[in-house]
Amino acid sequence: MAQITLNTLDARKADGRRFAMVTAYDAGFALAAAGAGIETLLVGDSLGMVVQGRGSTVPVTMDDMAYHTACVRRGVEAGELRPLILADMPFGAANTPGQAAANAARLMQAGANAVKIEGGAWVAETVRHLTERGMPVCAHLGLTPQTADMLGGFRLQGRDEAAAARIREEARVLEEAGARLLLLECVPDALGRAVSEAAKAPVVGIGAGPSTDAQVLVLHDMLGLGEGRKARFVKDYLAGRGSITEALRAFGEEVRSGAYPAPEHCYG
Repeated sequence: MAQITLNTLDARKADGRRFAMVTAYDAGFALAAAGAGIETLLVGDSLGMVVQGRGSTVPVTMDDMAYHTACVRRGVEAGELRPLILADMPFGAANTPGQAAANAARLMQAGANAVKIEGGAWVAETVRHLTERGMPVCAHLGLTPQTADMLGGFRLQGRDEAAAARIREEARVLEEAGARLLLLECVPDALGRAVSEAAKAPVVGIGAGPSTDAQVLVLHDMLGLGEGRKARFVKDYLAGRGSITEALRAFGEEVRSGAYPAPEHCYG
């Protein structure tokens, strides 16, 4: 049984081998993703929108996150590949380092291998606090959905040089604080490339161009579920395929080969 670890992902970056990530919220889809060879799973607070039917991620609670993390962990235990599991720290769960440590410990006890925290340089102290206590962190930069209202809505970040420079510096500060992964959402291709080249930690992109070390999509988006306007970076992998497993496998293969994201999925 192969276990994907943070060291596995570090080695992938060092060797220039991309890896794939999808969101997962239950045991069945987690097992399907593992069976399709997806290396990393994100128990995202996006469950508030795609599972609970809410208008944003803000209402998601720690109880919700712990429950779904435990479901995903049980799912991957049955497979031959055990992906690394990230779990989101929901809105308000990391306002202080002490609060963050208590909540991160709960998610790891539920089955997460690492936790993801949204925010810029202001969360560096929290990242350092968790890292020193053996709780690995993925730092989420760019478009941060929990605070989208502060950013003017769900829109491209790092458009001008000043904004791009701020995100590059925040990535540096957060990695220096101990972040083992960086996630960049909805930024221009050039910024995704600059952060990925500067960082030693693997960089996961979602709408961050083709140069990041990994790509992540929300499961429901990549399966063509839901209605309304889709973000530019979304691709329906179930279209023309006979099963969800085939769709997941195709996504992983396209990420590793560099076929995804194609130019039409990127912000130039």
